[in-house]
Amino acid sequence: MTTPTRDSVRAQIELLVRAGDTKALKEIRNQLRSKVDRRNLKERARLYAGNPVGWVTERLQQIVWSKQREIMLSIRDNRRTAVRSCHGVGKSHTASLVAAWWLDTHPPGEAFVVTSAPTFAQVRAILWRYIRRTHRRGKLAGRVNQTEWHIADEMVAFGRKPADHDESAFQGIHARYVLVILDEAGGIPEQLWVAADALTTNADCRILAIGNPDNPSSYFRKVCLPGSGWHVIGISAFDSPNLTGEDVPEDVAQALVGREWVEEKAQEWGVDNPLYKSKVLGEFSEDAPNKVVRASDIAKCRIDPEKKLTAEHLLPVELGVDVGGGGDETVIRERRGQRAGREWRAHTDRPEKIAPLILQAIKETGATTVKIDSIGVGFGVIGELRNQAGDTHNAHIEAINVAEKASQPDKFVNKRAEIWWEVARGLSERGGWDLSSMENADTTVAQLLEPLWDVDPQGRIRVEPKTEIIKRLGRSPDNADALLLAFYSAGSPRVRWF
Repeated sequence: MTTPTRDSVRAQIELLVRAGDTKALKEIRNQLRSKVDRRNLKERARLYAGNPVGWVTERLQQIVWSKQREIMLSIRDNRRTAVRSCHGVGKSHTASLVAAWWLDTHPPGEAFVVTSAPTFAQVRAILWRYIRRTHRRGKLAGRVNQTEWHIADEMVAFGRKPADHDESAFQGIHARYVLVILDEAGGIPEQLWVAADALTTNADCRILAIGNPDNPSSYFRKVCLPGSGWHVIGISAFDSPNLTGEDVPEDVAQALVGREWVEEKAQEWGVDNPLYKSKVLGEFSEDAPNKVVRASDIAKCRIDPEKKLTAEHLLPVELGVDVGGGGDETVIRERRGQRAGREWRAHTDRPEKIAPLILQAIKETGATTVKIDSIGVGFGVIGELRNQAGDTHNAHIEAINVAEKASQPDKFVNKRAEIWWEVARGLSERGGWDLSSMENADTTVAQLLEPLWDVDPQGRIRVEPKTEIIKRLGRSPDNADALLLAFYSAGSPRVRWF
């Protein structure tokens, strides 16, 4: 068969135009477009299949900074790349660039991209939001919806959140060039890592696992260890151009973590806090045996925001109040069943100012019980609120003296130790509370991870007093104490897990 010449194609089109044969004209147009697309793809593959950085700068007209370049070149050169990243360095944006480069330099049908994350909301709202943006800005081939990319009649990428136990989650994908992206990798269960590995068995396949190193017991931690067979890249906030002085455009710099935030978190959390190590340094921390609450347990306390909770799950509605004294902050925390919610704060130790703030929280939440630390200023606040019961509110006001005897006096030195052990440690171990959507989450979690514990000469559990924490860190765990009071049940500090 001879290849049609340009003149012969033009003559054929003129004949069809005269004949008014729109169907045949459309078929020829599609054939020509397909031919041009194949030629363009072949040229892109020649120029950029081995040059992802050049693809971004020339195809998308975007700048990639040093750590982005390192990640992209690792995908090119290594079958498995793990990136443990701090907060605010554009890790999901970088993953979207990798996905788009992969599909734009391989023929549809020969290449496929699979993405996953701990929840479907994260799949759709984080990585695929960036993929849609990259596709639109680059005017790339095909069409992209919430979690799928189609070119012509071929699906070339999708984002999924399979069941955690499903090792066969991604079966049925057959392509020479498969790229799997595990976003927010610290929350990906081991079975899905197995499923990802099963997809990428040949030399032309790749896996990119990228996320914040916030769970020292995760499978992500295992792949980041030496000898795992993965090429591991660490990104610290101190690698950000805003801290290194690397020359990047102003709009890029504005999107990245800056020195002011890093210094704020060093002051607020402390440089030895697991949250600082994870979100600022991009490093895993060890679960210290003398810490009441372990970082690996806190990492379990996130419920998929799309999970529908029953009314029972969201009851009771209660408030915990840690009353500030001596310059400390007064903090009110909402609890709705297993879910930690809103927070109200004020720098005051005057009962006549604290009581109206609590009344406002009662009105906004419909709380039926308010638990208040009764030591010091808290005693006056309790009196103010009880005097107004039945007139301005109908909540039960409960006084909690954390210095008094525990309900299990043979096990704990005082009620404070009992509350921290049974509520903070116990609920975290069991995944018995949902901390994923609470206000001021980072500060509260950082405080939860601070207190130390030991045993007294009688073998009872003793939790580091608040005064010692303030002396050691220069700040008080008021937000954490308010959270614990919100979940504490008088008589038995254990909280039921629905």
